[in-house]
Amino acid sequence: MGRGKLRIYLGAAPGVGKTYAMLAEAHRRVERGTDCVIGFVEHHGRPRTETMLTGLEEVPRREIEHRAALFTEMDVDAVLERAPAVALVDELAHSNVPGSRNAKRWQDVEELLQAGIDVVSTVNIQHLESLGDVVESITGVRQRETVPDEVVRRADQLELVDMSPQALRRRMAHGNIYKPDRIDASLSNYFRPGNLTALRELALLWVADRVDEYLQQYRGEHNIRTTWQARERIVVGLTGGPEGRTLIRRASRMAAKGSGSEILAVYIARSDGLTSASPKELAVQRTLVEDLGGTFHHVIGDDIPSALLAFARGVNATQIVLGSSRRKAWQYIYGPGVGATVARESGPDLDVHIVTHDEVAKGRGLPIARGARLGRVRIIWGWGVGVGGPVLLAVLLKALESGPGLANDVLLFLFMTVAAALIGGLLPALASAAVGSLLLNYWFTPPTHTLTVQDPENFVAIVIFFAVAVSVASVVDLAARRTHQAARLRAESEILSFLAGSVLRGETTLAALLDRVRETFGMGSVALLERQSDVDPWTCAGSVGPAPVARPEDADVDMPVGDHMALALSGRVLPAEDRRVLGAFAAQAAVVLDRQRLVDEAEEARRLAEGNRIRTALLAAVSHDLRTPLAAIKAAVSSLRSDDVAWSDDDEAEFLEGIEAGADRLDHLVGNLLDMSRLQTGTVTPLIREIDLDEVVPMALGGVPEDSVDLDIPETLPMVAVDPGLLERAVANIVENAVKYSPDGDRVTVAASALGTRVELRVADRGRGVPDEGKERIFEPFQRYGDAPRGAGVGLGLAVARGFAESMGGTLDAEDTPGGGLTMVLTLKAAPGHASVPRADDGKLPDDGRLPDIGKPSDGGKLPDHGRLPDVGKPPDVGNPPDGGMLPDHGRLPTGPTHSRKAGPR
Repeated sequence: MGRGKLRIYLGAAPGVGKTYAMLAEAHRRVERGTDCVIGFVEHHGRPRTETMLTGLEEVPRREIEHRAALFTEMDVDAVLERAPAVALVDELAHSNVPGSRNAKRWQDVEELLQAGIDVVSTVNIQHLESLGDVVESITGVRQRETVPDEVVRRADQLELVDMSPQALRRRMAHGNIYKPDRIDASLSNYFRPGNLTALRELALLWVADRVDEYLQQYRGEHNIRTTWQARERIVVGLTGGPEGRTLIRRASRMAAKGSGSEILAVYIARSDGLTSASPKELAVQRTLVEDLGGTFHHVIGDDIPSALLAFARGVNATQIVLGSSRRKAWQYIYGPGVGATVARESGPDLDVHIVTHDEVAKGRGLPIARGARLGRVRIIWGWGVGVGGPVLLAVLLKALESGPGLANDVLLFLFMTVAAALIGGLLPALASAAVGSLLLNYWFTPPTHTLTVQDPENFVAIVIFFAVAVSVASVVDLAARRTHQAARLRAESEILSFLAGSVLRGETTLAALLDRVRETFGMGSVALLERQSDVDPWTCAGSVGPAPVARPEDADVDMPVGDHMALALSGRVLPAEDRRVLGAFAAQAAVVLDRQRLVDEAEEARRLAEGNRIRTALLAAVSHDLRTPLAAIKAAVSSLRSDDVAWSDDDEAEFLEGIEAGADRLDHLVGNLLDMSRLQTGTVTPLIREIDLDEVVPMALGGVPEDSVDLDIPETLPMVAVDPGLLERAVANIVENAVKYSPDGDRVTVAASALGTRVELRVADRGRGVPDEGKERIFEPFQRYGDAPRGAGVGLGLAVARGFAESMGGTLDAEDTPGGGLTMVLTLKAAPGHASVPRADDGKLPDDGRLPDIGKPSDGGKLPDHGRLPDVGKPPDVGNPPDGGMLPDHGRLPTGPTHSRKAGPR
């Protein structure tokens, strides 16, 4: 009996409909007469999924007792005994309860497949073993149940069950995934739009790679060499010349016209190392390709057209982009050129584009021959071996009574020639060949002691010896020079690659770059000098090392950078071939200097613009928002001092209450103005210490009515590293803003939860909300979003709160409240050593499976569905939205605080 086939429904997140799709497939197979049974399917209380179980045979589950609790798992023996054609097995990554036949459900599935039973299963993308760290970084949830990627890759059929994040959140809000008491927490944590979008992209990319593997495997099995234009793959042929950038940009524009297009730039080098390509230009082109979303490839091949076509067909390319030849007219006598040859041999499946550029017909440079750099001692030894070695060898051979024979004498002298070539290069080897030929003729070829050769055979032997010696010496010397060139080019390429990558990523400061120059070339000091004009004195823009020079003329090595900048090095004189790499360093130093200055200028311009904006807004605030409470105070005081009216005690109390309220409001406005001034000038210095949230948050609620907030701060939360005073001010501003815009009768929810090394404080209201385009704008100073009345404050509350949060190393962001409203999420760092440890019931989103050690379930052995999300609290009286659970896209009332916060403890 052959092995069964495995079909897997892959989803990006719980609730996308994997189990439903699997059951629908089972119904279709049953209608066709296929023997199909349910090995294990968990509907998790979802009505539509439970309805799909009707009409399908289910194999009874096996009951397992573990720690005084009763659990049920798939009975593998029962399924094998039933021997259906197809078995449905849900949740492939599930961990079985201890005492089961196998530790993992995918191992149960393997047994069914080995028995010849076809299996249909489900799994979520977050359960793939290779993506565990990626999913945890995105969602903050560590997936405890995983399945090896290879198990899923071996599936005979893999189908992606896809759903947009918005649709999935609507399904969640309608109650189609989780129970009502878990909806708000789920939407606010794991099922955030950003999390779902990232998981969806992971699933799509993983499946796309799997499809590409299927395609390549099929083409290989059927020996298909023609291109299948499943999607556009554009290969750009590079020569290392300056026209490469034009070709890459042209290919990028071509790729932009079709979705899913891919750019592959390839440089083909000859195997002998001879090339006229510029390593610096290739590094620039590599960076350009990667910036445009393509990939760079380096291929070795002596026949460039054949190598280029082989590469293009190997990657299933559809188009090739080449540049017009740089050869002059007379150079075409050597052949038609790469472009013409590729176009002729590409065939009908490959389109070849010849792109014109500025370097057409300007000629191509010749390969640069660079000899090996040998030290003086080595050259002396080479000449000693090349000249003295044959003489000593001749003396030694003459001292022997019976020599080894002329043939062996020739081989020994040839060995001396090879040794001279290895040690001293070509010239000592040629000298050794000449001296060896003369000695062979004079001492060992009859008649001896004369340069006459009597036997023609001996004459031929000497001539052949000389020719072989010269040939071997040339080959040995060439190999030595090629080895030296390869080592040097490799070192240069590593230096240039590091340089280009670090500078383009913005990781290198000017001082670090100059220090790298000093270490690379072994210099004492390096300075970057510049001047405004040819007559102005030189100034030092940056330097490293002791006693840097003040003028390029005083340096041992100077490398000009433009007309008014130079890199000056002191310590030793560099050889000419090192100046190429030095030139790259000098150009990058100028780029780094310009970038630093541009960053400084941009920051200064931003500060000036921000200062001007704040001054303008402050004048507007002083002219109205501060004058309003002052006018009320002035009117009350004037009324009390009036002698014309006899005020009653109640009237006087009302006036005094108005004066107190106006003074409190002024105090609040001025406090926010001073806080924003401190933030703008960078004078906020937080005093970080470890503290519990429940010691600070209640103190921040003194400025709001007692019955307006529901507070949920678990005692099990880890401590946070914050400045208590700044945290209190930030929370107070956030809560007052939420209370101000909550409808009458609806309370604001203030809840905290732990996520790994972070602690989140969520302040949720049920107001009108803020559209996505306005969520960042409400944190700007002097911003009152929407139709705020003029007396609603100066719009600094949320700006001050975010500034204080960031000064403590935290963040403050705005999200939609499920069912309508706005939720402010204040994220703080947990104190070192106090990070939360995930447990089976810690509120983390489950892994779509069940862990054995979870206590006794209340439903007679069924494990909970997916675990629990963090208990961040649920706003009271949420009910069902009038639109049936859809998340509204509401606007948002202004953000400036209006409630005057009473003086509370600090």
